[in-house]
Amino acid sequence: MVKVFIQEEVDMHETAKNFLEKYEKAKTIRESFIPLFEECYEYSMPQRESFYTESIGQRRDEKIFDETAVVGVQEFASRLQAGLVPNFARWADFVAGSEVPKEQREEVNNDLDEVTDYVFEVLQNSNFGQEVHESFMDLAVGTGVLHVAEGDAIHPINFSAIPLPHVVLDTGPDDKIDHIFRERKIRYSDLPILYPNGNFSPKLIQLIHNSPQTKTNILEVICKDYTKLNEDAFLSYVVEMGDKDIIESDSFKGVGSNPFICFRWSKCAGEIYGRGPLMNALSAIKTTNLTVQLVLENAQMAISGIYQLDDDGIINPDTISLVPGTVIPKAPNSAGLQPIRAAGNFDVSQFVLNDMRLNIKRALYNEMLGDPNKTPATATEIAERMADLSRQIGSAFGRLQSELVQPVLQRVIYILKKQGRIEIPTVNGRQVKVRSVSPLSQGQAKQDINNTAQWMQLVQQSFGPEVMNLLVSGEEVASHLAKKFNVPDSLIRDANERQELVRLMQQAQQLQQAQQMSAPQEGEEVVPQ
Repeated sequence: MVKVFIQEEVDMHETAKNFLEKYEKAKTIRESFIPLFEECYEYSMPQRESFYTESIGQRRDEKIFDETAVVGVQEFASRLQAGLVPNFARWADFVAGSEVPKEQREEVNNDLDEVTDYVFEVLQNSNFGQEVHESFMDLAVGTGVLHVAEGDAIHPINFSAIPLPHVVLDTGPDDKIDHIFRERKIRYSDLPILYPNGNFSPKLIQLIHNSPQTKTNILEVICKDYTKLNEDAFLSYVVEMGDKDIIESDSFKGVGSNPFICFRWSKCAGEIYGRGPLMNALSAIKTTNLTVQLVLENAQMAISGIYQLDDDGIINPDTISLVPGTVIPKAPNSAGLQPIRAAGNFDVSQFVLNDMRLNIKRALYNEMLGDPNKTPATATEIAERMADLSRQIGSAFGRLQSELVQPVLQRVIYILKKQGRIEIPTVNGRQVKVRSVSPLSQGQAKQDINNTAQWMQLVQQSFGPEVMNLLVSGEEVASHLAKKFNVPDSLIRDANERQELVRLMQQAQQLQQAQQMSAPQEGEEVVPQ
């Protein structure tokens, strides 16, 4: 038994060493991105945690002279959240997948509608709204990371936005993210709380008791298990980086079992980390800050003035104080202090600033917000802006659907099923698929509705109602439009109800025809019985 334990301990130590080596290699790749990331954070989110070591509470806004980018990132995150995952709204539906027979889909959809209501009730009562907004601010740089953990009986799900400096990513053979490393500084006393099933070495137990407030570096690793074919399977390790000990190891499988959700705005081929709209605006942001800095310096010179003097041996420029009430002595026939006209053209700087600020807003998709001094936009205007925004960020919207929206809902379903709160088939697109009904997706749906309406109108005008009735099923068109308008399934009659209604209508029509046939015709003499 001792030999087996020793061999197992050696294997785990070797596993920890291998993961630490992978972590360092992946960290080296990230190093090439850090100067660009750090510059984006400095000029737009100066209070966010830095990639570099800094003291707690340290100011980082020394380079900020213009707040356009700082406010713009906040607006970008809020606008994206309102368009993609709005608070207090159902921004997705669970519907029957391709494996469900067509004749059963209507019944399955009605059952899934109740599940959808419960899932979004859980989301609205969680901290999802706050944390996803933080992740969207990181997304402006390029990459957002969200951790979705199992909660307790009161709050079944807990969300955490992980700052990008804490995360290192790596890709696998399919060019998808298959390794997620998260480094944390944790007090020794918190280790048993965070990892209750952890296997702590005698040395670590001693440190927990003797140095509870001292912090240690912990590396959490999530990696894809390629030994499990045709299924989502992952391995989880918690490594104490000092002694290279594995505190905890686990494995899990199934759609939604990965607690980390990494999503990117856009991605260049061959790169791991995303590139966000803030990178496109970085030149304009730096130019705007420099321009405002020069304007302020020029304004200071215009207010306080610059002076020249003759060296007459009386006026001492080192001790002179230009404040109200100051008496400055000078020699007879001396020119004394002479003001120098400050250079600079404030009008030109304003032209530059207006252009640069507009470019920043355009890069962050905030120019469509409208003028706040004007009358508030109507519902139609807002819908049109959402449709315009969905067209502008079409590629990013598709990536966010696959990397954020679907994984979040799959993870929530996985946790709720594990807790026994719901019963639902696998959300994988074959049994149950996710259908987005967010405002951004509705913008695209509106375009589909317009295309359908224009086609039907063209067929009607060109070939007449006979061809229209031959080609188009009114029931199917109505059902298609109901989906595009996001009409709840509970408001639409099911197939049995529709069949019964058709039968009653046919009976009523037959009865009416019979009454008409039995009634005396005009000019016909009624013979008394």
